[in-house]
Amino acid sequence: MPSLTVENYLKVILQTEIRSQDEWTSTGQLATALGVSPGTVTSMLKTLADSQLVEYRPYQGVRLTASGRSLGMRMVRRHRLIELFLVETLDLSWDEVHEEAEHMEHAVSDSLVDRIDAYLGHPDADPHGDPIPSAEGTMRRHAETALALSECQSNAAFKVTRVLSQDTDFLRYLTEQGVGLETSGNVKSNDPAASIIHLQIEGRTVSLSHSVAENILVEVNELTSPK
Repeated sequence: MPSLTVENYLKVILQTEIRSQDEWTSTGQLATALGVSPGTVTSMLKTLADSQLVEYRPYQGVRLTASGRSLGMRMVRRHRLIELFLVETLDLSWDEVHEEAEHMEHAVSDSLVDRIDAYLGHPDADPHGDPIPSAEGTMRRHAETALALSECQSNAAFKVTRVLSQDTDFLRYLTEQGVGLETSGNVKSNDPAASIIHLQIEGRTVSLSHSVAENILVEVNELTSPK
């Protein structure tokens, strides 16, 4: 059985690969995502390569083999289904479930995950809008039309479909601002020079920095007249 560390590395490599849409993931990207030194990452990648879970090339990075991708997808499926299960059944908030799922995903069996999936009605996304893989390893939902909120034009009507960061403080901040999945609103103004975007949500003005808004994906429904 793969170790907890192996499972974590494969999951992070897969998530980084999907997000960047790049065939190769750099050692630096993994070190940042995992919170470890580049030397530690390099040593682990050599171990994964010896196990034929990844292909590793010094100075280029790493990419998953078919077996590595299969295991990585299985871990992503576990993590996201557990997050949704905790929200739906125990009423945990979206800022609480990431760390809990990090611990639980290594302990549950595939059969239990399949039961959770069936119990939840085979959902296509987790509490943060991240797509959930099926048992066969394919994503049930894709967000090809999603746009970063920071890129929206003034007067655009939007609906939040996904957040890219599961950082606890980030999610709590969004909650305090009244921003969550399915939140709808209008962009009052977007000032790239000042790196700030002003939103109209349920009659309130919400101002977000571009560093926050670029981690919020939205569906732009239509353009509205300036108010």
